[in-house]
Amino acid sequence: MSVVRFLARPMLASSFVVAGLDKLKNVDDTATQLSPLLRRATSSLPFPADDKLVARIIGAAQIGAGASLAFGKFSRLAATVLTLTSALNTFVEWRSADISTKEGREKRRSHLLKNVTLTGGVLLAAVDTAGKPSLAWRAEHLAMDARKATGMQLKRADKAVRKAVDTAVGA
Repeated sequence: MSVVRFLARPMLASSFVVAGLDKLKNVDDTATQLSPLLRRATSSLPFPADDKLVARIIGAAQIGAGASLAFGKFSRLAATVLTLTSALNTFVEWRSADISTKEGREKRRSHLLKNVTLTGGVLLAAVDTAGKPSLAWRAEHLAMDARKATGMQLKRADKAVRKAVDTAVGA
């Protein structure tokens, strides 16, 4: 792991770990912010969703994925989870922000920019392969190598069959 990744991942993850701890500590506030979104989502689900349980799950997901990203374990999966929670957090904070005053609107904009920036950061981390080829690239090149090897084996087999036929006809 490069020095930049070694330093950047914990720095990026720290914001999510703290936000997750805050969500767990203030479950009632988080549930209140989530409730309009959950009411709309649960109308299409066959089961009711408990606002507080969802708030706890999101907080725990942020803590777990943040710690995983910070320690460099399952970094891409952790960054993907953080991207989803960050996008959800951005939407919820945007909708629930107080915009009745000029200061409230400025605070809303500031939080939006912070959240969009964090989402962009973890989105980059989600596609970071740490200098190694991605699984898709490896699979594509493995298939290409297999096609080449198969083609070469077919040519050798064709040559051997033609030689055997020529020998059998000439005998």
